[in-house]
Amino acid sequence: MNPRDTQILRIALPSIVSNITVPLLGMIDVAIVGHMGSPVYIGAVAVGSMIFNLVYWLFAFLRMGSSGLTSQALGRRDLTEVTRLLVRSMTIALGIAALLLVLQAPLKLLMFRFIAPTDDVAPLASLYYNIVVWGAPAMLGLYSLSGWYVGMQNTRIPMIISIGQNVVNILASLTLVYGFGMKIEGVALGTVIAQYAGFLVALALLLRFYGRLRSHLVLKGTFVRRAMSQFFNVNRDIFLRTLCLVAVNLYFTSAGARHGAVILSVNTIMMQLYLLFSYFMDGFAYAGEALGGRAFGARNTEGFNAMMRRLSVWAAAVALLFTLVYVLFGLKIIGILTDEPQVLQTAGEFVSWIWLVPMVSTPAFILDGIFIGITATRGMLLSSFLATLLFFALYFLTQGLWGNHSLWLAMIAYLAMRGIVQLIWLKKSQAT
Repeated sequence: MNPRDTQILRIALPSIVSNITVPLLGMIDVAIVGHMGSPVYIGAVAVGSMIFNLVYWLFAFLRMGSSGLTSQALGRRDLTEVTRLLVRSMTIALGIAALLLVLQAPLKLLMFRFIAPTDDVAPLASLYYNIVVWGAPAMLGLYSLSGWYVGMQNTRIPMIISIGQNVVNILASLTLVYGFGMKIEGVALGTVIAQYAGFLVALALLLRFYGRLRSHLVLKGTFVRRAMSQFFNVNRDIFLRTLCLVAVNLYFTSAGARHGAVILSVNTIMMQLYLLFSYFMDGFAYAGEALGGRAFGARNTEGFNAMMRRLSVWAAAVALLFTLVYVLFGLKIIGILTDEPQVLQTAGEFVSWIWLVPMVSTPAFILDGIFIGITATRGMLLSSFLATLLFFALYFLTQGLWGNHSLWLAMIAYLAMRGIVQLIWLKKSQAT
């Protein structure tokens, strides 16, 4: 096998195993509530989980910035900065989590006003939110740790953490729902239990495998202005870029909710298929982060370009495979997630949109990883901003004609535009 392929797969495969458990877990949660006898439960989980996905996405820079900066520091063999980056990121993560807990009530009010769930969905979504919000310290702490592990070229530990966390989540949710007769609160409690289990395991593995790095930790200089400025300059662009992603995904859910519980349920289940692909493809994006960042830090232009070529081949092959699976088995997969007749019938009208997702979104996913690794965050911001403008323009121009089809058309165009702009930016940067 090509040595570049070996490097890519060594990082990508554990990341894929790790990431694939995230949408699978979401599918399990949807499947549990999808058999409770009403689409209202699916809608409640959709609204509640979307709130946290969007909130946590806002702080995705804790993972992305950590991985890019850490991989570059590792490429320079600057182990002191490697350890400082972990302390810096963890401190900021736990501070943000504390702020979220303090502001949980106004945050819920703001999100519910924007999403505007129907009267039958809102009380259950509120119950879900009130429980899951207490997992914020564990989730944001895991963001920092996971990004640091990726930057250290180690995706096996995040894989172990993710698998263990999601096994705990599934077992806890099933036990609370079917063993103790809980409904939406059982799914929510299972999520929080698993989040803290994953965080504690991540800390234990850090001490076990990287405890020796304590000899390189020099706290003096960790929070000096220059270091913090670099950290926030990189992460400012990632944060603003993520705001664009949040705006699109939040509006996508909100627009679906306005069409009622059935359309909201259909969109939620179809988005599980989108997430399944995206988290799978993120495994290769992580390889781009780690290998691209390390080559960039070591000023190895030839190695960087060779890695890009091989990574593109792998990404195209995976996208083609997912396209075939969704074309042939998309409706069958949806049928596993819910047995609600009205939801299944309506899904048949929209399932063809998910067939387009793998091919149009692959460039954006892979280039996100490359841009994070080389900390070319301005290109990420520009691509997301332009794609967001396209999303809203297309939807508002066509919603009166095609309804929910307009929403999916806008989403597909948004995904494609991100990749196109990033590719142009990268080629322009390499030319100069």
